[in-house]
Amino acid sequence: MNIIETKLSGCFIIEPRIFDDNRGYFFESFNEARFEELTGQNGRFVQDNQSSSGYGVIRGLHFQHGPYEQAKLVRVLRGKVLDVAVDLRKGSETYGQWIAEELSADNHRQLYVPRGFAHGFSVLSEQAVLLYKCDNSYSRTAEGGIRFDDPTLNIDWRIPPEQRILSEKDLQLPFFKS
Repeated sequence: MNIIETKLSGCFIIEPRIFDDNRGYFFESFNEARFEELTGQNGRFVQDNQSSSGYGVIRGLHFQHGPYEQAKLVRVLRGKVLDVAVDLRKGSETYGQWIAEELSADNHRQLYVPRGFAHGFSVLSEQAVLLYKCDNSYSRTAEGGIRFDDPTLNIDWRIPPEQRILSEKDLQLPFFKS
C-alpha cells in the first residue's frame, strides 16, 4: 500500500496495491501490521459502519468527545464521495484546517481520519456506499458536530445548494466558533 501524508498531521490517504487482470481485481484493503508500520498509528479497529446515500447527501461534520473519540478508516464500495476531515485538536498547528479527498469505488483510495477530527462527506455519484472502520465504540452521549456550511471553515462540498440533502439533526449543529 502507498501512504500519502496530508497537510493535517496524522491524517493519511491510503492507496492499496491493486492486482488487476482479465478476471477482475484483487487488493488487500487493510493489514494491521503494515498500516501501523507505515503510518505510526494504532491499527486496531473495533467497529465497522456502512452507509448508503444518494446524490447530494451531505453527512457531517461529526465527531465523538472525550474517551469516546474515534479514528476512522473510510473507503467507498460503490460510487464516489468527497470525504472531509477537520482538525479539532486544540494546540495543533493545523487546528481548524480541513482536507477534502475524492474517494471512489474506482480509485480504491481510503482516508484515515485520526482521533480529534470531525468527519463528513458529500455524495457526488448517483449512489454511494461507504464502509468505515472505527477504533472506538460509538457513544450517543459523546456525539458532537459542526455545521456543514460553517462560514469559518468554508468547505466546498461540490454539491449545488438547491441539491443538498441533509438530516434535520445535521442542520441543527453548532458553528465551528461555538
